[in-house]
Amino acid sequence: MSIEVKSLTKMYGQQKAVDDISFSAVKGEIVGFLGPNGAGKSTTMKIITGYLLADAGAATVCGIDVKARPLETKKKIGYLPEANPLYYDMYVREYLDFIAGIHEIKDKKKKIEEVIAVVGLTPESRKKTGQLSKGYKQRVGLAAALIHDPEVLILDEPTTGLDPNQIIEIREVIKKLGQNKTILFSTHILQEVEAICDRVVIINKGKLVANDTLSALRSQSEKSQTVKVVFKEIIDASLLEALPGVQAVTKINDTEWELTCTQTDDVKRSLLELSLQRNFNIGSLQSGEQRLEEVFRNLTGDVNQANALKE
Repeated sequence: MSIEVKSLTKMYGQQKAVDDISFSAVKGEIVGFLGPNGAGKSTTMKIITGYLLADAGAATVCGIDVKARPLETKKKIGYLPEANPLYYDMYVREYLDFIAGIHEIKDKKKKIEEVIAVVGLTPESRKKTGQLSKGYKQRVGLAAALIHDPEVLILDEPTTGLDPNQIIEIREVIKKLGQNKTILFSTHILQEVEAICDRVVIINKGKLVANDTLSALRSQSEKSQTVKVVFKEIIDASLLEALPGVQAVTKINDTEWELTCTQTDDVKRSLLELSLQRNFNIGSLQSGEQRLEEVFRNLTGDVNQANALKE
């Protein structure tokens, strides 16, 4: 296993930030790491990278115990923390040369040019890091994480601050890197997970609540089907909540609703009956597989966070 976490626990005073979690990731796998704010994602990543010590359990990278041999594991890991640390008075190449020197890379100049090209830094590569936009600063951080060609990449919110085009470009970079590396990354953009992840790990209040492929999570969820209905009138949510088989009702706007259920055909039939009884007009009626944000909400019970993640 490139990454293996066994019964990991971390305390902050009396609070368990990470509570006995276990998961693993192998070479060539991209794993999305999700959870509400404060769930313990960043703490777990810091333990895997050796920046924090666990109170119990163990983390290994490429078969090496992080706690017992921290320097050896750091050589195997490229880490981009959420708070991307840069020296703003250094030029991009100067900063990458500094990082390359720490890793004792022999042909530094060649490697610097390679990572600049990989992360799309070329247009801004002659500037000081402090002069860059937030998106390009993220690219510098990613380049620094890649400079020593690590086997494992740990990325904490890697697309923060990027515009939509840059996000797509970085997604493609991550997908390409994931062909021969192990990548664990946290994100608040669920479309990223659906676009590039092989598997997703979800933690909530420090506990592991899911560890599976997206399709398996959707199929295993008790609320795995949805019906989306658009009325031409404004109606009360209580009418929809009272329909047989409806487990949850989500208001999208004044006339559009999403109903979580177990049998979509029965619910669609009930909606048509309701429209006849109340003289409502249905403009659209569709059923579909549960989206990732709904799976996330069901597993964590965090409606607000799920809504924020899909934006």
